[in-house]
Amino acid sequence: MKENLKDILGHLPTDIDRETLLLYLQGKLPDEKQHEVEKQLLENEFASDAVEGLQQVPNKQKIDLIVDQLNRDLKKKTERKKIYRKKRQVGVDSWLIIFIIFILLLVAVSYYIIHQTMRS
Repeated sequence: MKENLKDILGHLPTDIDRETLLLYLQGKLPDEKQHEVEKQLLENEFASDAVEGLQQVPNKQKIDLIVDQLNRDLKKKTERKKIYRKKRQVGVDSWLIIFIIFILLLVAVSYYIIHQTMRS
């Protein structure tokens, strides 16, 4: 799986990078740059919802730590799901297939023999 898919802020518009967004949330961007970011966020509904949620964080200085924690949690959960899915896969052994074919042939031959002895 691509690492970009496991990054919470990885789906931002191409013009906004993570550092610019974090500076925007902390209120450290100049007014001109802040208006550019807001304009780009209006075009992307998902990103604007994410920023709106991050703006509700009381301590803006810890946003970077929160985002890193969310990314770690996301990676852990996806890794656990991948391991769980791998465990649940049923491995078909070639010997099992040969054994099943042998049993089916044995049943077919037995049926044929019993059917022939009943006729005679």
